[in-house]
Amino acid sequence: METTHTALEAAVAEWRALLGHEHVLSGAAATAAYGRDTTGIERSVPAALRIVDGAKLPEVMRIAQRHRVPVYPVSTGRNWGYGSALAVNGACVILDLSGMNRILHFDEEMGVVTLEPGVTQGELAAYLDSHGYPFMVPTTGAGPECSLLGNALERGYGVTPYTDHFAAVTDLEAVLADGSRYRTAMREAGGEELARLFKWGIGAYSAGLFTQSGLGVVTRMSIVLARRPEVVKVCLFSLKDDALLEPAIERIRAILGKLPGTVAGLNLMNRHRVLAMSAPYPADRLGPDGLMPPALVEELGRQYQIFPWTGFGTLYGTRRMVAAAQKEIRAALKGVASRMLFLSQDNANTLRQLAGWLPGAAGQRLASTAATLARSLELAGGRPNETALPLAYWRNPNGSGDGGQPRNPARDGCGLIWYAPLVPMRPQRARAYVEMVGAITRKHGMEPLLTFTSLSDKLFDSTVPLLFDRNSPVAAEAAQACYRELILRGREQGFFPYRVAISAMPELAALTQDSQRLHERLRRELDPYDLLAPGRYR
Repeated sequence: METTHTALEAAVAEWRALLGHEHVLSGAAATAAYGRDTTGIERSVPAALRIVDGAKLPEVMRIAQRHRVPVYPVSTGRNWGYGSALAVNGACVILDLSGMNRILHFDEEMGVVTLEPGVTQGELAAYLDSHGYPFMVPTTGAGPECSLLGNALERGYGVTPYTDHFAAVTDLEAVLADGSRYRTAMREAGGEELARLFKWGIGAYSAGLFTQSGLGVVTRMSIVLARRPEVVKVCLFSLKDDALLEPAIERIRAILGKLPGTVAGLNLMNRHRVLAMSAPYPADRLGPDGLMPPALVEELGRQYQIFPWTGFGTLYGTRRMVAAAQKEIRAALKGVASRMLFLSQDNANTLRQLAGWLPGAAGQRLASTAATLARSLELAGGRPNETALPLAYWRNPNGSGDGGQPRNPARDGCGLIWYAPLVPMRPQRARAYVEMVGAITRKHGMEPLLTFTSLSDKLFDSTVPLLFDRNSPVAAEAAQACYRELILRGREQGFFPYRVAISAMPELAALTQDSQRLHERLRRELDPYDLLAPGRYR
C-alpha cells in the first residue's frame, strides 16, 4: 500500500518524540546517510530511525502500524554487493540498528556469545582480546565494520571452523510487525542457558523463519564460537593447467570427506580473481570490448606468478592433527597440484621480513604477497581485517579507499554486485558453470572473476563479483543485466544463489511459488499491512 506524505510526517513526529530528534533523519539527510549502494541503485530514502535502545522498538513498530508506514531494518547497513543499507521497496523508512551494539552475555566456558544487531566483527574481536578469551570471531571478507547478526540472518559463510554462521546460532529474539515480542520456546520453558546451548528448542522450529524473511526485527542472537586451536594453517597450491580443474575437484571432495573438522574448507580461485586481488587494474591496456585480452591475462599471470587456478584451504587442530592432515592433502593432490605450501602466521611474518631484503620489483611483489598471506592467516584465525575488501575497489577510478578510515565501498563509489550460486561438487558440473559464467560476464563487459568455496564435501558456493565503474550509468546497467542473466541462465543449468541482491528479490515470487504461498499466509497473519521489510525475498 502507498504511504501518504501526511502519514509519513505524522509517524516521523511520533518517532522523534519517542527516540529524540537527533535519532530521526528525514528527506535529504536520510538519503545522504543511507541512499548509496554498490549495486548502482540510487534512491531517495524518506526517513531513517537510529535505534540505540531495543526496548523502544515495540513502540516504533506500533507507530508504523498506526500510520501504515513501511520500515526496513538493517544491522549496520554494510551488506556490500547485495544492497548495502537500501530497502527492497524504496518507500521504506530505514531502521538502523547499528547503535544497538551491546554484548549481552558471554559464556567463557562454552564459548557462546549473546549480542545485539550492531555488534561488529571488530567489536567482538576487541572484546575477546581484552578479556583473554581463547575463541575465534566468525569472520568474513566483508571487513571488521560489518554486523555478526546481519551476516548470520543472511545465512552467510566465513572462513573459521564454523563456516555456516546461522548453523552456529542457537537462540534469538525478535520484535514483530505489531510490536509484540518473539522468544524461542526453549528460552521460555527451559531458561536462557538451555536456549543458548541447544539450537532446535522444543516444538516446531520457528527461529529460522527470521532468516531472509522480514517477518521480524531480530534484536538479539546467541551464537557458538569456535575455540582457538593449537595450530591454524593455510594451504596454498596452484593448478598449472586449466584442464586440471576436474581432477582437482575430485581430490578436494575426497579430502573434505576424509578430514572433516580439521580441514574447514578448500577453495579454488581462477586467475582473473587472483589478479584482481594482486595486480592494479590495467585500464590502459584493455581490448576493444573493454576487457582484459587473454594475452594480457597470460602476461600478468607470468609476471605475478599466478597459474590458471589457485587453491586456498584452512586447517585447524593440534600440531599432530594438522601435520597428519598435511600429509593426507599432499598425497591426495599429488600429480594435480603444484607449488603446495602450508603456512602458519609465524611463517607468513617471516616471509614479510625476508621480502624486505630483496631489492627492486621482485622484493616489492614478494612483500605484497607476504602481507596478503599474513592478513589472510589472521582472517582464518578469527581476527577480522580488510584483506578481502580491496577487491571491491579494483575497477573504482576513485582509488583504493584506504585513506585512514575503514573502507566503505558504498561511500567510496565502488561498483559491486555479488552473484553467489550453489554449485554441486561434481567436476563436469563445475566445468559447465565456469563456461557459463565466462560467456555471460564477457557478453556484458564484466571480467570473469570466480571462486569456488566449499560448503561441504558435496557442494560449492561460488562467488562472482561483478565489478564496474559506478560513475557510468551504462556500466551500472550492464552489471545489472549481467546479474539478471546469470541468475536466469544459471537456474536453467541447475545453479541458483543462496542469497540475492535487492534488485533480484521481486522476481523470486515467480520462481518459488509453492514456498511463497506458505510465506504469504504467515505474513498475512503476522503483518497484514505488509509494513515490515516489504518485498524482502519475495
